[in-house]
Amino acid sequence: MAAKRQVDQLSREELMALAREQEKQLALHEKRLALQDKQLERQKEEIAKRDQEIQDLKRSLHRQAAPFSKGKPVKNPKKPGRKTGQGIFTRRQAPLETPGIMIEAEAPPNCPACGGALELDGFEHATTLDLPEQPKPTVTGYRVAVCHCLKCGKKVRGTAAGLAPDQYGATAHRVGARVKAAALTLYYGIGLPLRKVPLVLKELAGVSITQSALTQAALQCAKGAAGEQYQRIRDGIRESPFVHTDDTGWRIGGKTAYLMGFETDQAAVYQIRPRHRNEEVRELIPANFKGVMLGDRGRSYDAKEFDNVEQQKCLSHILRNIQDVVKTKRGWGQRFGLQTKALLQEGMALWRARKGLPEAEYMAKVVALEAALTHQLRDRILEDDDNQKLLNGLGAQQDEGHLLRFLAAPFPEPTNNRAERMLRPAVIARKVSQCSKNEAGAYAFSVFVSIAQTARKAGASINATFRLLFSGPTNPAVE
Repeated sequence: MAAKRQVDQLSREELMALAREQEKQLALHEKRLALQDKQLERQKEEIAKRDQEIQDLKRSLHRQAAPFSKGKPVKNPKKPGRKTGQGIFTRRQAPLETPGIMIEAEAPPNCPACGGALELDGFEHATTLDLPEQPKPTVTGYRVAVCHCLKCGKKVRGTAAGLAPDQYGATAHRVGARVKAAALTLYYGIGLPLRKVPLVLKELAGVSITQSALTQAALQCAKGAAGEQYQRIRDGIRESPFVHTDDTGWRIGGKTAYLMGFETDQAAVYQIRPRHRNEEVRELIPANFKGVMLGDRGRSYDAKEFDNVEQQKCLSHILRNIQDVVKTKRGWGQRFGLQTKALLQEGMALWRARKGLPEAEYMAKVVALEAALTHQLRDRILEDDDNQKLLNGLGAQQDEGHLLRFLAAPFPEPTNNRAERMLRPAVIARKVSQCSKNEAGAYAFSVFVSIAQTARKAGASINATFRLLFSGPTNPAVE
C-alpha cells in the first residue's frame, strides 16, 4: 500500500521517465540475451567441429577402405578429363617404325545401308601399336679357355667382350646389362617396390632373378660407374644460376636421418645424411655460391655461412604461416597479417605478369612494392605477440632481401614447389621400402634416383642411361 501511495504521488512526467527507463533496461536485456544466443550458437558450432575432428582422428587410427576420403561427396563434382581451353589436344601420332605387317581392309561389295554400288575415293592409313609376344631371353655362352703357365704354374683364363674377369665358379652364370638396367629402372626410376620387380621381369621377359641379386648389383654399381656419374651431377649443381632445396625425414637402419633434395633446370640431386645442418647443405651449395638458393626459413639455410649467398624464401610457406596467425585473430588483430599477405600476393602476381609489361612500368611497380613491404615490415612494437613474432621473422628476411628477390633478374620462382615435388617420389618410396637398412643402401638410393631424375629432365631414357652404366668395364656381378 505504501508503494502504491508513492506511485500515486508521482507526476505524469516522472511516470513517463520511469517508463522510458524501464524500456531501456528491457531493450538492453534483450540485446544481452541476443548476444548470449549468438555466443551459444558459436559454441555449439565449435563443439560440433571439435567432435568431428575427434571422430576423424579416431577413424584415422584404424585401417580403412578409403583412408583419404574427405567426408560427404560434392553435390556437383567436376567432370573428368581436360577442360575446354586447358592444354593442347593432340591425337596419337603414327609410330616412327615401319609396320611389320600391312593388312588390307577391303570395302564391302555394296553399300550396307541401301545396297548401292560403291566407288573408291582413296585410302586411309591406321596402325595398332602392341607389345610382342613374351620375348625369350637372349643367352650368350662363352667357351673359356683355362690354361696354366708351365714356368710359374699361374692359372690363366681366356677373355672376351662381355665376359667379366671374375665370371667363373659360383658366379659363372649372370644376367646382362639390359636386365639390370630394366630392373633398376622399375625400382629407382618408376618407384615399383623392389620385391615386385622380379615378378614383373619373370612375367614380361621370362627372366628369373632374385631381389637380393638386384640389391647387390645396385650397391656395386654405385661404387663404380654410377657413383662417378652421381659425382659429376653433384658438381654441376654449384654452377647453376639457382637451386631449389628442401628436405624430408628418412631412416637408416631405423635411426633418424634426412633426405635432402637439390633441383635445377638440368639436374636433380638427392643425398641422405644423419643430420641436416648448414654443413650438409654446403656439400652442394658452397658459401661462395654465385646463384640464388631457394628454400624455406629453416635454420640450416639462415646460418651465417650463407650470409654472402643470395636467397629467395618460399612465399607459399610464408603465406601459410601468415594465414595460421590470421585465422586465430579477430578484428584489428588480423590487420597486420592480411596487409602483409596482400603485398606478397601482389608481388607474385607482378612476377607472373612481368613478360607482358614494359620494362619501365615493371620496374616502377617493383620499386613501389619493395618500398611498401619494407614499410610494412619496419621495426616496431605490436600489441599482439603472435603478430610481433611474425613481424620479427619476416622483417629479418626482408632486411636481407630474401622476400622479393624473385622480382629481379634472373627471376627465380617465388615458391619452392619444385623442391617439394621432387621429394614426393622419395616420400612414396619411404612408405613402401621403410627407408634404408644401412649407409650403403642409402647411398645407392641417392645415386640411382639422382641419375634417373636427371635423365628424365634431359628427356633421355632412364633405362638407356642405366644400361650404359652397367655396360662399362666395372660391370657388377649378378648371379
